[in-house]
Amino acid sequence: MAASGGLRLPETLLDVYGPVLLTALALGGPVTALLGALLPAGWAARTRTATALRTE
Repeated sequence: MAASGGLRLPETLLDVYGPVLLTALALGGPVTALLGALLPAGWAARTRTATALRTE
């Protein structure tokens, strides 16, 4: 946006995250989602079908 308006921004404003941190953030989201899904899935797998369906 700034370049299309003819402005030149300093590199410190553009390089906020390094490649290592970007990779960690990109992998952290799916890992968090997977771990968050495993707890309820494990509980549902251990319970009887009728009990699991009644709690929904």
